[in-house]
Amino acid sequence: MAGTAPASPIETMDDLFREAERLNLSPAWIPRNPPILSEGPLSEFVPAVWGYGEIKNALDAAGKLIDVKFSTRRNFVMRNPFPGNNFATARTLVCAYQMILPGEVAPSHRHSSHALRVIIDGLGAYSIVNGEKMPMDAGDVVLTPGWFYHGHGHDGDTPAYWFDGLDVPLTHLFELTFFENHPQKYEPTVSVTATSPFRFTRDSIRRGLDQARPDAEGFHGPRIVLDAPDMPVMGLAMERLEAGRKTRAQRATPNHVFLACEGRGTSFIDGAPFVWQRGDTFVVPSWHKVEHHAAADSLLFDLSDEPLMRFAKYFRQQAD
Repeated sequence: MAGTAPASPIETMDDLFREAERLNLSPAWIPRNPPILSEGPLSEFVPAVWGYGEIKNALDAAGKLIDVKFSTRRNFVMRNPFPGNNFATARTLVCAYQMILPGEVAPSHRHSSHALRVIIDGLGAYSIVNGEKMPMDAGDVVLTPGWFYHGHGHDGDTPAYWFDGLDVPLTHLFELTFFENHPQKYEPTVSVTATSPFRFTRDSIRRGLDQARPDAEGFHGPRIVLDAPDMPVMGLAMERLEAGRKTRAQRATPNHVFLACEGRGTSFIDGAPFVWQRGDTFVVPSWHKVEHHAAADSLLFDLSDEPLMRFAKYFRQQAD
């Protein structure tokens, strides 16, 4: 009740702490680990790399054991390897590798989190997003904005593999996670199209990169942004690095997850080498210094939360 006096007089620090506890208060002046405020970001997330080759073998094994008719999706989540983390790849992002077999159709569902997929291998797979059926061929990027029904299928002859990126950790942070299976299990196809604002084709991406120029300050090679206005908290970009190119070392507040769509190289994150090749994924958490060294002509897909950081005016960058 407002104005109720403490049960006993407050005369010592111990008395004060007991009264604060009774009132569900926490003194702001006591030391904490981690502190409430610090001179710089203190991320628990660590740089890490996941090898596509080994994961592809695991997905092939899962193809014999997991039926998408019952499990909805056949994928492996890239869990950032720090103690206590359950699934997140970065603070606001989670990524996974997924596979679908020829002839399979994965049931449709929707969720509050935004999602995308980058097709690594396969020809003949498709996605149905809000009734619109579109191809998902190697090199394509396909979007699924939040609360859009989506399902996948495969009319091709060999398994299809892709990279998934979602902002599920962000919706968990906001405690705004909603999920719903389609009432008919498989969403009916309303239209079939090869051209959609939810699909960036391999060829259109290459045409855009052909017209792009390297960053004048050396932070990246020729680069294009994949515009996704229905997914405003996520940044999507594709970057081309020719063999021998080294990007300028820098660190920034956004979290970045990179997928090597082509090529091979080494990215130095806080000075430690992370070697990658086609299909591999690596994460650069917030405020970790990174520079890319391309050993062959390469293409990097960059998923980040930079739009969110800029909107909230939390964006900050520091370069060598």
